[in-house]
Amino acid sequence: MADETARPGEFDLIARYLRPLADDPAALNLTDDAAAFTPPPGADLVLTKDMVAAGIHFFPNDAAASISRKALRVNLSDLAAKGARPVGYLLGLALPADWTADWMADFAAGLAEDQRAYGITLLGGDTVKAPSGLTLSITAIGAVPSGTMVRRGGARVGDVLFVSGTIGDAALGLRLRLGTIDGTPAGEGAGHLLDRYLHPQPRLALAEAVRLHASAALDVSDGLVGDLGHILKASGVGARIEAARVPLSAAARALVEADPSALGSVLSGGDDYEILASVPRDHVAAYQLAAAAAGVPVTPIGEIIAGAGPALVVGSDGAPIRLERASHDHF
Repeated sequence: MADETARPGEFDLIARYLRPLADDPAALNLTDDAAAFTPPPGADLVLTKDMVAAGIHFFPNDAAASISRKALRVNLSDLAAKGARPVGYLLGLALPADWTADWMADFAAGLAEDQRAYGITLLGGDTVKAPSGLTLSITAIGAVPSGTMVRRGGARVGDVLFVSGTIGDAALGLRLRLGTIDGTPAGEGAGHLLDRYLHPQPRLALAEAVRLHASAALDVSDGLVGDLGHILKASGVGARIEAARVPLSAAARALVEADPSALGSVLSGGDDYEILASVPRDHVAAYQLAAAAAGVPVTPIGEIIAGAGPALVVGSDGAPIRLERASHDHF
């Protein structure tokens, strides 16, 4: 462990903890004011930025490595939904006054582990002192063959809506942390829900299938129904989804069956970081095969329909389900 009593200054912090993460020549060993990055031949760059802040996106007492992983992974999730391969990222790090060398070592170790897992490298960034809690800003850079980025605005009437993985785990995990739902029905599965909130799983393995077969896609970060609304607005269409077809983990299903409020959390709670894709019917079989080959489960939950407006969510009886809110609102 690092010596907590020898907390480094800004430039020593960069040299000790961040420079080892910048192993791409484009980063210039973090010795300059900017990186010099050359895009892959024939590729477009895909750029995304997500911020995370203590008390909003994570708990201040979460492990440092978990915080850094979450900050990186929520950005990688955006790249996956655009069909992009990650190539690098920039890190803005605003540290509170009470940070320690041990904490920073763990933070960097979490990034190092995920860099190896997801094939990405640090290219640069900035470090400052935070006036309040820890805040992280990551700009992730991905690449796609020119002209192939999957946007929100391509959905067409008749497309089938697919989601990857399971929905609602993270939102229910947060409710367990906050004590607003009884986790007893989930049994040992409560640990799975808690981990899904803390450690998103970006579906980068699905990126190529999305790029080749989806007409529109995004990652579910603020809530399934609300995020679907972004696709509908951009595409000028409507959608009908069946709540009973939304894939749930065993733990989430147990909570939904025990507590009526849990379904609302599943449909609108956010933090899933799964991919929601609109797939033309003549690509459905190929998308499912490609997803299976990538080892990522995908489930059809509804379809794109004519008419603009919010998504229609129906229960097993066909009656509309009315939600208090469609998604998380940052403000």
